[in-house]
Amino acid sequence: MLLSLLVIIPLFGSIISFFSSKLKQCAPRYVAILSIILTFLISIKLWFFGNLYTYQINSYPNWNYELILSWIPRFGIEFHLAIDSFSIVMLFLTFFLGIIAILSAWNEVKENEGFFYFNLMLALTGIIGTFIACDLFLFFFFWEIVSIPIYFLIALWGNNKKDKTHAINAANKFFIYSQISGLLILISTLFLVFSYYQKTNVFTFNYNLLLFNSISPNVEYIIMLAFFIAFIIKMPIVPLHSWLPDFYAESSYCGAIDIIGALLKTAPYALFRYNLTLFPSVMQKFSPIAIFLGLFSIFYGSFLAFSQTNIKRLIAYASISHMGLILIAIYSNSEIAFQGIVIQIISSSLSTAALCVLSGQIYKYFKTQNILEMGGFWSNFYWIPAFSLFFSLANLGLPGTGNFIGEFLILFGIFKTYSIVSIIAIISIVFSSIYSLYMMQRIYYGPSKQKNSIIFPNIKEFGISIILIFTLLFVGLTPKKILNISKDTISSIYCFQEKFMNSISKTRL
Repeated sequence: MLLSLLVIIPLFGSIISFFSSKLKQCAPRYVAILSIILTFLISIKLWFFGNLYTYQINSYPNWNYELILSWIPRFGIEFHLAIDSFSIVMLFLTFFLGIIAILSAWNEVKENEGFFYFNLMLALTGIIGTFIACDLFLFFFFWEIVSIPIYFLIALWGNNKKDKTHAINAANKFFIYSQISGLLILISTLFLVFSYYQKTNVFTFNYNLLLFNSISPNVEYIIMLAFFIAFIIKMPIVPLHSWLPDFYAESSYCGAIDIIGALLKTAPYALFRYNLTLFPSVMQKFSPIAIFLGLFSIFYGSFLAFSQTNIKRLIAYASISHMGLILIAIYSNSEIAFQGIVIQIISSSLSTAALCVLSGQIYKYFKTQNILEMGGFWSNFYWIPAFSLFFSLANLGLPGTGNFIGEFLILFGIFKTYSIVSIIAIISIVFSSIYSLYMMQRIYYGPSKQKNSIIFPNIKEFGISIILIFTLLFVGLTPKKILNISKDTISSIYCFQEKFMNSISKTRL
């Protein structure tokens, strides 16, 4: 029953937030923060204080907690939730970013506050559901429901409050891409279900059962490709990335971008959870294509980041570059790289969220995102330039931060299976340093272009940055704590994939 509360509490929190604004204007923010903290505590109770068991790594799937309730029995659809060591790490990341998002928006959102927190909490509900859904129809349901609140967060609370045209266009673009992604998931899921029905005469969307469904290689390849395209749209990966720069540029500086950061991590999670396990027999054939797209995204994102004049667009293209590295790791067939994925997802989310928070603070005080209109801010700000320098260096893999550990594990793991790809990917670090230092130089150094007096960040802004700094350092200095949590599932998926690879090799011999 506790497992269902991970979805129920934020859902009811969103509804209560909406109606509580009629009682008191500031009530929605308190309802939202209490809801997400309570959900966080329940997840801690489930994981650290529950009756967990240890299982063999060659057994997959093997959930630590599972809840199955009948939903639409005629078509074999169940309200099926489950968590394991990988999904719990993603939940912790989502709760943390959710708390940061609410704190960032605490005193900034003054118009339609109830509706803002309604959408924020509803988006969190969908993201949480995506991480714990074990029924493919339920997964599709949560995947789709996230699009609606995110659309309103961008369209109604964009940067430019006077002219909403650009924000609405960005939201429309995201929504169209999101619907294409959802449609591909639905079609490919139905193919899987009907394939299983033809062999067993049973309708089911149960992930545990579809996992062992044997399909002809050609059909399996087509279904896998549909899933792959659907997921890389949301990551995003070049050439299906064009919605993200506009989305970042028009997103609210007061918290919505942190939720977007959590949203983007549902795609690599889904790619790792579903594509690697549902279609292991065609993974080896498709890996070169995925790795090429990953490499291309790394360099394309870095080059485009360097050429941007909008700070949010620069961060967006840097994020695309990080997603390219994660995509390569997913298809590397290396357990070490798989472990690096977990650290890289966490650290890139934190550093990207931090840069977005700082860019929002710059916009708050100077009303511009144009880097060409900035300069000399080191003499205009206290603390913010130093924070920006730390997060920029962390973004390119500063030793001692989580980004360094994640990139090291991924590149080291890739080297064991695709040494040339690893060497090429290492070169991308040079380009990451170029755009990161370019951003720092153009914004904070040189003659000051602003006539403002020296600005001190308020306690809330200062506290958020300090929390993010210590979290990145914690991930970077003690990565074993996170790897120990996720290692069971990571090893299980690796062994599951290896078992199919070996069986295919023996069949060919």
